[in-house]
Amino acid sequence: MRQAIFLVTVLLLLGCSDTQLVDYWKSPDIDAYSPGKVLVIGLTSDQVARQEFENQLKKELELRGAEVERSLDFSDFELTTDQITEKQINSLEDKLLNEGFDTILLTRVVGVEDKVVYRREYKDYDEAYRSFRDDYLRHQRVLYNPEYRSEYTVYHVETVMYCICPTKDRALIWKGYVDIIDPKLKEAKKTIKRYVNLVIVAMEELSLVNPQLEPLNQQ
Repeated sequence: MRQAIFLVTVLLLLGCSDTQLVDYWKSPDIDAYSPGKVLVIGLTSDQVARQEFENQLKKELELRGAEVERSLDFSDFELTTDQITEKQINSLEDKLLNEGFDTILLTRVVGVEDKVVYRREYKDYDEAYRSFRDDYLRHQRVLYNPEYRSEYTVYHVETVMYCICPTKDRALIWKGYVDIIDPKLKEAKKTIKRYVNLVIVAMEELSLVNPQLEPLNQQ
C-alpha cells in the first residue's frame, strides 16, 4: 500500500511525462539516508549522453549538500570494452573508501522494447457485429488511416544506489525502474533532465537524499 501511495505521489509531482517511474525497491533496513560523497556512473558507451547525465545528476546532488564526482573524472573508472575482473572491482571500492566516498549511484539501460499500438474507439469496445460485412466496413480504416497504427520505443532504465560506508556492509539501498517512452534524439538533453528530476524526487520522497538547500539571500 505504501509503495502504491509513493508512486502516485511522484506522478502527481511530475505530471504526465514520457519518463515514468514504474517501480522501485528500498532496503527495509534503512529509514533515511544522507549521502556525503557520491560517485555517479552513467553506464553507457554513448559518451555525449554519459557526460550530460552525469553532469545533471552531479548538479542536483550538490544542490542537496552532497560532494559529487563523475565517473568521467575518476581516473580509476574508465569504461572500456574489456571486462573488469572481481579483483579490479574490489580494488576500486577500496580506493573509493580511502578517498571518503560513501555512496555510488549507478544508472544503466536494462532493456529496449518496440511497441505497436492500434487506435480503438471506446464506443466500439464491447460492440458485437452480426455479420462480416458490418465488421469489415467499420474497421477497414486500418488500411488507409495512418493514425490508426502507431509505433514507438520504450527504454527500460534502472538507477541503483549503493552504500560503501566503512562501518556497514556494502549494500543496496534503493533501486528505481524508469521507462523512457519514445525518446527523440534532438531532445536528448530534455529527456535526461526529466529522468534526473524523476530520480531525485523519488529519492527525496523516500528520505534517501537531503532536501534542496535554500539559496543564500542576495544582498
